[in-house]
Amino acid sequence: MWGDIAIAFLLAFITSFVMVPYTIKLAKKVSAIDYPSDRRVNKRPIPRIGGIAVILGFLVSAIYLVITMTIENNLVLDNEENYRMKLLGLLLGIIVLSTFSYLDDVKTLKPWQKLIGQVLSAIVVYSFGIRIDEINENLIHPVLSFILTIGWIVGITNAINLIDGLDGLSSGISLISCIALLIIFSTNESPIISIILITALAGAISGFLPFNVNPAKTFIGDVGAQFLGFSLATISILGVAKTVTLVVFIAPILVLALPIFDTIFAIIRRMIKGKSIKAVFQADKGHLHHRLMQRGFSQKQAVTILYGASATLGMFAVILIDDGIWKALSFALIVIAIIGIGYKELKNFKNEEIKSIKQSKGKKIK
Repeated sequence: MWGDIAIAFLLAFITSFVMVPYTIKLAKKVSAIDYPSDRRVNKRPIPRIGGIAVILGFLVSAIYLVITMTIENNLVLDNEENYRMKLLGLLLGIIVLSTFSYLDDVKTLKPWQKLIGQVLSAIVVYSFGIRIDEINENLIHPVLSFILTIGWIVGITNAINLIDGLDGLSSGISLISCIALLIIFSTNESPIISIILITALAGAISGFLPFNVNPAKTFIGDVGAQFLGFSLATISILGVAKTVTLVVFIAPILVLALPIFDTIFAIIRRMIKGKSIKAVFQADKGHLHHRLMQRGFSQKQAVTILYGASATLGMFAVILIDDGIWKALSFALIVIAIIGIGYKELKNFKNEEIKSIKQSKGKKIK
């Protein structure tokens, strides 16, 4: 199994890494460029469909492993879980979502049009058998199963997309989430296909990140950010399918808690500010990464802080599954205590760095 996992990561990494320069050329040809604006933090035009490389890396790796593992009888597709249909549904869902999100990157779709693409792709995977239909060995009513599945997939798709505001942020948090889910899947008798898929996704993101960290050479775009959210949501459903205890079911929520919280907070904030449901679709600068930068943190510092928070939540989920609630809570309390102790010094360090930057700029002006 570990050989297949290594292949899944490396093949996805190499494919994604090699394909990124081609997506940059394509972005320039189709005018998929992110220009500086009041809401953007980039100071120069940046190509924004780098996510295509991530999608290709994931698909090349996943398809290769599915074929070779099936030939070697290490993966059975036609069993009671009917993975053949589920994988076909995942592929079709990716195609539907990627088509809509690519058009958004190139032509700019209206929010309701993007939502249609997300809902359609979620319905596709639900129709092919990827669904939340059992918790604690109790079957869920089909209507509730449909609502939970569509809500989860669309919600996480938007959560990752909304947090995509700084260089390397959405891709880095998605990578951390992949690692946490990989550990959870590997230690909880999850289906091998879910382990292979989450590893391939991690590899594809890793191949893209060198081009996306600050200062970014390309952005992942809606086509990439929505793909990441969609894939994390669907793979997490596959991963907990055989271990559907309530605690394991909660694990993906904890792993993705940071973008989930940011999305919920954004919805509430926009509705209060705009006093209507329509206001939910109006972009603002109130996301977590915006607030950190408003407090004086640089892009790199804000991203590092959010990486740390995401990693802590992911580790909390891993410990909760493996060792129980008390050890997970004690871990969380220790982390909070350490942050509390070091916060003052970190703040002083940040202020000194800002003062140093201002002084150096003043000297250049003179």
